This record gives sequence, C-alpha cells and structure tokens, in this order.
Amino acid sequence: MIELEGVPELIDPVMVAAFEGWNDAGDAASAAVGHLDREFKGEVFAALDAEDYYDFQVNRPTVWMDGGVRQITWPTTRLSVVRIETPKPRDLVLIRGIEPSMRWRSFCNEILGFAHELGVEMVVVMGALLGDTPHTRPVPVTAVTSDPDLATALSLEESRYEGPTGIVGILQEACTHAGIPAVSLWAAVPHYVSQPPNPKATLALLNRLEDLLDLRIPLGELPEDARAWQVGVDELAAEDSEVSEYVQTLEEARDTAELPEASGEAIAREFERYLRRRDPQAGDQDAAGPYLRETSPKPDTGTAGGGGTGGGLPRADRDEAGKDRAADTDGENTEDTGNTDNDE
Repeated sequence: MIELEGVPELIDPVMVAAFEGWNDAGDAASAAVGHLDREFKGEVFAALDAEDYYDFQVNRPTVWMDGGVRQITWPTTRLSVVRIETPKPRDLVLIRGIEPSMRWRSFCNEILGFAHELGVEMVVVMGALLGDTPHTRPVPVTAVTSDPDLATALSLEESRYEGPTGIVGILQEACTHAGIPAVSLWAAVPHYVSQPPNPKATLALLNRLEDLLDLRIPLGELPEDARAWQVGVDELAAEDSEVSEYVQTLEEARDTAELPEASGEAIAREFERYLRRRDPQAGDQDAAGPYLRETSPKPDTGTAGGGGTGGGLPRADRDEAGKDRAADTDGENTEDTGNTDNDE
C-alpha cells in the first residue's frame, strides 16, 4: 500500500504525465509538464526508485556540486501536485520522468497505485511524434483514447493504432484495464527540425490540455518563444532551396487536406474555443464585442477603415483625414468612428 504524507486533500484531481525519450519528439511533451510545474510551483511528493526501472548505462546519473559537496542526481520519475484556480479550483498530479528501461508493467502499476490513492479522476498522457507537418502551420494535436464511452463524451478519437509503442501507449492501456479514464495527447513535430526544444509544439499541447480540462494556464514567454522558433526555422529553410521546396510541398498538402474544414462553422468553433481559453467571461455573449476590440484590433494603416497592410499616416493625421472625408460626402454616413469591428 502506498502511504502518502504531506499531500493535501485534492480537488477533482487529474493526473498529467509525460516521459522523455521515444515518446517525446523535440522534448515537447516533457517541456509542457515542466511548464505546468514551474508556473504553478509544484511540490514534489514522491519519486519512483530508479534502481527498479532504469539502466544507468543508458540513462546515466549526473554529478553536481552543492556548496563544495558532490551530489548525484539519479534518473527517475517524480510526482508533484499543483492547484489551478481558474476557472474553478482543480488539482493536477504531474508525472515527469524518463521512459523506463525495464519492468514497464510494474512501472505502470506503481503509477496507478498513486492514482487510486489520490482519487485521480482521469489520466492525461502527453507525447510528441515526428511527422510530415510543416513548421509554418499550426501544430496538429491528436487526442485519442481506448475508451469508447470517453471518446463519445469528450469528442475524442478512438485509438486504432497498431505497431510499436512506448510507455505512453502502455500506460494508457493500463489505465483502461484499471478502470481509470485515460487520454493521450500527441503533438506532431516536423521531422526535418526534430531537435529540441520545440516551444511551438509545447504550446499546442498546453492549449489542447486547456480545452480538454477547461483550465486556464499562464503561458508566460512560451508564445514569444514559439514565434521566435518559427522565425529561426524560416531563416534556416530559406538558406536551402531543397528544404524550402519541401516545406512548400508539405504546406500545400496540409492546406488541401484541411480545406473541407475551413467552413464558417468550423472557424466559429475554433474562435469559441480560443475565447474559452483566454476570456474569463467566455460564456457571456455580450463580453465578446469588447474582448475583440481590446485584444484583436486591426492594424493601424493608411485608411480610416483599417484596411490595407501599409504603415500609413500617424493616428492624429488619419483622424483629421477621416473628418475631411466625412465633410466631403455631403451628409453620407461615412465618418470614421474608430470602431473597426463593423468593417467586415
């Protein structure tokens, strides 16, 4: 029996796990759990015995100095707990470690023991894989489960994968057999830029986790890191004509495949999902208007209506120009009001 001391009573706990190694292209998944741990100041309450699960010739321990005293950090899997307050209090049990080298069944059983002891309601395992996806497009994140009822309830894909698997797949199946709802979130990382880190894929996983669990996760500098990463890859791709042509081929294939989804209804769903993540009053229809005007203004351009792409006149000059045009229209209602929400 696992005895936990110092762990407070948890509120609607969900276990979120990621493992470095085969399941973690670009370190995207482990970085996502690490981000949660840092942002919410996670408290480690348990660690699995490294001797039981790791080959130290594959995952070697590290030596470091602590005030002149040599210390050793062993590769292992640690559990911490964080509380998220928005939109309502909920606890996350975070599992972060390295894919074990051996005894996978015992490894999963030990994690499930913690899940049962803590009253975990769902397990979410995050992973990242290499795929034929362009770095210039949104990162595809697939949410899959082996539970048909859960797939229906949460609009998830039911797993049909056959082939080699990692600890993510093994843990998900172990949860299913133990009667614990389990979901896997997989981000696709461009295979031609697989080296870590990949903040864009990490950001996509966190956004999908927000949607799945109805959470609000502070993203910190991650969006800016994702933009900088894409700019850097753009520059590298531009230096190699073959890579640039290959990326263009991937873009065309991706855009063609997604064309049927580019309907007004699909766009509306995505926009509502964005508002739920970022707008504390997402359910209030009246809040959408001010939110749009505050956070999504059209660029300052040379036209009063906000069209075009150039830098245009300074704001004061544009305001005067708008007044002159309004006077010249001989009573027509074309005065520039400064409200760009009705331009479309």
